Amino acid sequence: MKFTPIFAALALAAAITAPTVAVAAAPLAGTNAPGFHRVMLGEFEVTAVSDGTVDLPFDKLLHQPADATRKALARNYQSVPTEASVNAFLVNTGGKLILVDTGAGGLFGPTLGKLVANIKASGYQPEQIDEIYLTHLHPDHVGGLATDSKIVFPNAIIRADQRDTDFWLSQANLDKAPADNKGFFQGAIASLSPYAAAQHLKPFSGDTELAPGVRATSSYGHTPGHTIYTFESKGQKLVLVGDLIHVAAVQLQHPGVTIGFDSDAKAAAASRARVFQALAKEGALVGAAHLSFPGLGHLRVDGKGYDWLPVAYSQLRQPAAK
Repeated sequence: MKFTPIFAALALAAAITAPTVAVAAAPLAGTNAPGFHRVMLGEFEVTAVSDGTVDLPFDKLLHQPADATRKALARNYQSVPTEASVNAFLVNTGGKLILVDTGAGGLFGPTLGKLVANIKASGYQPEQIDEIYLTHLHPDHVGGLATDSKIVFPNAIIRADQRDTDFWLSQANLDKAPADNKGFFQGAIASLSPYAAAQHLKPFSGDTELAPGVRATSSYGHTPGHTIYTFESKGQKLVLVGDLIHVAAVQLQHPGVTIGFDSDAKAAAASRARVFQALAKEGALVGAAHLSFPGLGHLRVDGKGYDWLPVAYSQLRQPAAK
């Protein structure tokens, strides 16, 4: 049928005289996508898993003038308190399913403790995890191990540096700790004790090969036994640096700035300087516990500091079967 001017006039008249139907605005959804991000490392599958975020007063925590911290954050469109990510990393080597750190569980409030839900959303179950490597025993790294003194990962062997287990699991150290530091010891003891009772806690000492293509390297300072973990497959390398860095907006350009959580600030700064220099030189993929989720990227030297180059998104296309 030819669309004549008369039909156009009728259509316009109908539109004008049609009753108006009110449509309510959609309510805010209020949630984000499940917190996991996956990349391939040679033949290893690496899944960054979010435990959530937590607001922290970095202007009070970093060892530099508060105004300098606030200005650095503002240049990065951040403010104080600052929403900081808490990330863990799940690595499937083909021989083992390995989780590095476990988030805060119920130790840091309701905005954290999302690790298990996000592991499940990523396609895995807690009972499938064979080993858990802890960078250190602070509550936001061990809290996800247990709920109400019950083991969350029933088949997992827990590995951590002996220096950290000796320090944080010591009742004597808890007893003599200042009141505002006792929670660090209490969180570690509550989280690790069920595994120790089940003989699933197996500390190591210093630099150690833990599995084929996986090794632990001492990076002491943030805690007495702070450890980084390196995964290598088909010439590709991932280094999980734990808490060598907390605030990208400050510590990338000024790596010497330390934080109040450091047990030994001088040693922590030295560990960061040594490790970051090596990572930037070799171009290894880096995973960080507190950089913005997924916390995966590369370091590039920029003057006396570094640039952070986040990983690009990938659909993980697999090679065609032969």
